[in-house]
Amino acid sequence: MKKELIELRRATLDIYKYEKEGLTFYEFDATECEPPEPMVNTIVAISLLKTKEDRLVGIYFHEPYPLYERLPKNISHESKELPSGDFRVTFKID
Repeated sequence: MKKELIELRRATLDIYKYEKEGLTFYEFDATECEPPEPMVNTIVAISLLKTKEDRLVGIYFHEPYPLYERLPKNISHESKELPSGDFRVTFKID
């Protein structure tokens, strides 16, 4: 799977785009960031979700509970704890 670095205005983290199983993924790693950078980048990157086949994946050093309250009502999330103790959160349009 080839990941392509994309530019997103106002994002301070590298965001990569790739396709898998008919879905388009946008992914970033916020594990080395200090708050509020992970939340700000997530809110900015949510704008990439245009269709129900788009996914935004963020890797965080903890589960970002405060972020969930700031999501638009049409965006859902699924969180999974990784073996490293970090969290992979996938966002999508409902």
